Amino acid sequence: MARKKADRVKSTGSESGGGIVILKVALAEQKSLWRRIALRCEQTLDDLHEIIFEAFDRYDEHLYSFYFPRPGSRGRARIRNAVEYSSPEICEEPDPWGDDFPRNAAETPLASLQLKPGRTFQYLFDLGDSWWHEITVEETDAIVEPGNYPRILETHGQSPPQYPLDEEE
Repeated sequence: MARKKADRVKSTGSESGGGIVILKVALAEQKSLWRRIALRCEQTLDDLHEIIFEAFDRYDEHLYSFYFPRPGSRGRARIRNAVEYSSPEICEEPDPWGDDFPRNAAETPLASLQLKPGRTFQYLFDLGDSWWHEITVEETDAIVEPGNYPRILETHGQSPPQYPLDEEE
């Protein structure tokens, strides 16, 4: 399900529609393990999911969600009351409560999220194993450089195995 590098958006630097968003994605339990990622503003949260998948050396696709906490939320309410954007597969089924949640990550461009430097939000990969990540917005209008987006700009720390039990066997 993850896209190959050749399928990414090619940018020459002359397109209109904003600049580049730079995000720092850290594992919630190991904040010293992180990746710096650049995406075009018109790319979606699903594009962000796919580059995180690649950046952390994952190989087995799973469902995911992004959580954008509401201002002033603390503790458990930070996630419980957050605006949720999820993998398209989750959004295929109607919400039993009739709400519009979660929203489809594949239909949500970054530009629509009104990101600002310093803002943090959460990303959950694999609803069973619960790989939580904290994402920090570093820049929202970086210069567009030629090449494919999204792209991994920097890595810090070795990715843990997707299934920790695999290493023990």
